[in-house]
Formats: sequence, structure tokens, C-alpha cells
Amino acid sequence: MKNLDWAGLNFGYIPTDYNVRCYYRDGKWGEIETCSDEYLKLHMAATCLHYGQEAFEGLKAYRCPDGKVRVFRMGENAARLQETCKGIMMPTVPVSLFEEMVTKVIRLNQEYIPTYESKAALYIRPLLIGTSAQVGVKPAEEYLFLIFVTPVGPYFKGGFSTNPYVIMRNFDRSAPLGTGMYKVGGNYAASLRANALAHEKGYASEFYLDAKEKKYVDECGAANFFAIKGNTYVTPKSTSILPSITNDSLMQLARDLGMEVERRPIPEEELVTFEEAGACGTAAVISPISYLDDMETGQRYTFSADGKPGPVSTRLYNLLRNIQYGIEEDKHGWTTVVIE
Repeated sequence: MKNLDWAGLNFGYIPTDYNVRCYYRDGKWGEIETCSDEYLKLHMAATCLHYGQEAFEGLKAYRCPDGKVRVFRMGENAARLQETCKGIMMPTVPVSLFEEMVTKVIRLNQEYIPTYESKAALYIRPLLIGTSAQVGVKPAEEYLFLIFVTPVGPYFKGGFSTNPYVIMRNFDRSAPLGTGMYKVGGNYAASLRANALAHEKGYASEFYLDAKEKKYVDECGAANFFAIKGNTYVTPKSTSILPSITNDSLMQLARDLGMEVERRPIPEEELVTFEEAGACGTAAVISPISYLDDMETGQRYTFSADGKPGPVSTRLYNLLRNIQYGIEEDKHGWTTVVIE
């Protein structure tokens, strides 16, 4: 194992030894290649550079107390990437190829998997790009699918702790019938300015309402939103929201705990009725929201009076983390052991 300060890791890029690549040419996928080069050689007219034909995923591998290394729901990441491929006209990556490459890149870089005690993990970034050269808006003919990994700490500096968010009415992350449901880089580029303004104002992240009417809750920056209302887990339903695998997992765990689950449009005025709220995603798992400010109306929605994560969010967070680390029984078959 590499001699790194695992406990002191931030969420960022650290070079590892290998990445894996596979090319799509002449209508078919080639063989998996192992590479130690961090750089790509791309034609200046590649479609990924000019027309945004690019998609990615994010998942994690965990070094567990029993000594095994597990990866969480990689089949769901493969399926979501396939939906993105269909949405922006790229060849789908077979689930078997996706899983083989994920497993291979983890094993090749196992010395970079943080210790269990550090609460860090190995972040896995699959990336698919159109590489053929053309000037004119149409799908590429050739593609590169690659996966690299990097050890990461918590997404937010405080880890599992509450953070303030701010509603940004003057920005849209994605249109209702746009690419919000797909994991493409353009969605994140569209959020950069709003995110920077939120940070300037002292908030952890920006918060979006729906692009069409500015009446309904959409997303928390680059993460899904959820809230707790009595014994009910509530999360937005919209065609502009990325289907989060973490949110899907939390909904199932809430059902396992005997809670009701509602996935539906959430009007902004309902925010005042929620006892807990949070952002959820692969990077942070759960980031509980302390309060949410609407700068235009002056309204503050408070979800944590004492500044601490709520009891339901805490229980869901601990349960999901324990499943990922092989501590809790994996009733739904979400984890895959990739190193015994």
C-alpha cells in the first residue's frame, strides 16, 4: 500500500499507476488496454471538444474491515451510462465491458485504495468521448472509453456535517427536456458560475428550482435533493434531474426502515414543512442541509436548529456506509467483491 496520508485526503485528483482504455472503431468495441499515461492524444476536431459528445460516471471502491475490497452498484452505473449514450447518440458500452474494466482498474491500482479507518475511498471515473475528427454537428464515428481512479477523502471539508445552501433563481442547471437526466459534462459547466457565486456568499453550494416555472425544487448543485417529513422520505421527480444511484439506494433503505417514500414534484413553499433535508450523491453520500436561503424573497428554510445532522439522515447515512463497507448485511446485492 502506498504511503499516503489517507485520513488527510481531500476530494481531488491524485495520480495513480494505471488507467484502462477501450476504443470503438468500425462499429465495434476493441480489446481492453492498460495504460500508464495520464494524457490523451486527441485530434483538434474531435467531436467531444466541439459538440460535447462526452459522458462520464462516478463510483467508489472501499477497503473493508474484513480485508476485502468492494465496489458499490457498478451495474447501475453501467446502466445509467447506457441511457446517457442513447441520449447523446453514442454507442452503448456493454455492461460486461464496463464491469470488467472497473474491476481491472481497481486491481491494477489496489495500493491506492485507502484504509478503512481513514473513511476515504478509491474514486472511479469512467469517461466516454467522441474522438473522430469532423466539422459539422453529427455523432462521431470513433470513441474512447477509459477509466481512471484516484483516492479521495470527503467531498465537503467537514465530512458528514450540515452545510448551508442558497437558491439561485437567475440560473438554470438544465431544461426540463434537455440533458439533465444524463451525466454529461455540459450540465456541470452550466453550474460553475452559480456555484462560484454561492461560495462567494459563504454557502456550500447552489440550489436550483425548476427551469420552466421557478416553482418546484430541482437539484442541489450537482446532487439530488431529499427531505424528511414525519415518517416520509420525499425527493423531487423531474425530467431535468439526474437519476442518482445514491438517492435510489436511500429510498430503498428508507422503505426497509418502514418509511413511506414519495418521489414527486415539490413546490418551494413545502420546504418549510420539512424536518430534515440533504443533498445526496456518490461523492458526499449525504450532505445534510442546515438551512436554505432564498436570496430573492429573503426566506430562510431551516432544517437543523442545532447545526447537527438530523436523526433520520444520520441513520440512513450510517446504514448505507455500513453496507458499502461490508459491515451491514447487503440485502439487495448492491456490493461486488473485487479483491478478496
